Amino acid sequence: MSYRSFLFVGALTLTFTAFLPAQTRLKDVKLRSWTVPRTPDGKPDLQGVWTNATITPLERPKDLAAKPTMTDAEAAAYEKANAEELQKQDGQSDGPLIAAAGSSGTGGYNVLFVDRGTELARVDGVKRTSLVVDPADGKIPPMTPEARQRIAGMMRSFNNYDSVKTRPLSERCLIGFGSTSGPPMLPVLYNNNYQIVQTPDHVMILVEMVHDARIVRMNATHAPPTVRQWLGDSIGHWDGDTLVVDTTNFTDQTRFRGSSENLHVIERFTRVDPSTILYRVTIDDPSTFSKIWTAEYPFVATKGPVYEYACHEGNYAMTDILGGARKADEERKK
Repeated sequence: MSYRSFLFVGALTLTFTAFLPAQTRLKDVKLRSWTVPRTPDGKPDLQGVWTNATITPLERPKDLAAKPTMTDAEAAAYEKANAEELQKQDGQSDGPLIAAAGSSGTGGYNVLFVDRGTELARVDGVKRTSLVVDPADGKIPPMTPEARQRIAGMMRSFNNYDSVKTRPLSERCLIGFGSTSGPPMLPVLYNNNYQIVQTPDHVMILVEMVHDARIVRMNATHAPPTVRQWLGDSIGHWDGDTLVVDTTNFTDQTRFRGSSENLHVIERFTRVDPSTILYRVTIDDPSTFSKIWTAEYPFVATKGPVYEYACHEGNYAMTDILGGARKADEERKK
């Protein structure tokens, strides 16, 4: 969608703007009287159910290259146009927004499945046009030649249909797709809810998608390099009122955007108001990216509970995928 094509009704803008100062003053008063809630051991309380659903893309679109943020009026127009475009594509399995959900022309998804929220991410009072904030252009830095070669090999292995075990973990419903569990914990096309539970020694983050559970060990040291986990080895500490989570020891099956075994992810969780945790994540992998990069976006309080996501309940896709591969094998023999 081109930003220049978005229209906004002027009268609605004027009406909205007229009420904005009073609303802003009221919100400011409430925030000044708010203090960070704390757990019995005195740490900021991050517990509850949160969502990072947003239509802000990870990288800034080309037609918004000069606009890292939008005014509320511009954002309202963008969000309205996005919703209309999504509805227009309903039933079109090859429409760009539907195809992005994984249909790839098969008709596997429709608009009902797409639940990315309806708004751009708001940080520091303004709407953002990309989750990436460093580099300033909102783009993920270029990949190294080594990484491009690695990804080419990964794509070849992706086309291996010899058995269930050769298929991707997300296709097997073992972890969520699109790095929804992380780290980094990215918003995906649906099931963007998370539940945080704290104790003095651990922080648990339950992910709605494929019911992944991340366990952060507080004030600990990383496991030996020989110990590798799908979601990495996460250790945490408090930097003032910010929870800092340091993750290493990923497996070669969960390469974030083609990352290497040296991937190092640092997350920062800061409770900034009664309904928002500001999430800031830095990706460091010199074997993959030409420079370190950072993304930032809010996790917003939402009603619970987080319901079970029964990915494989009544799912005959894996049987059909492997059955189709065997049929293709037979055809090639003829």
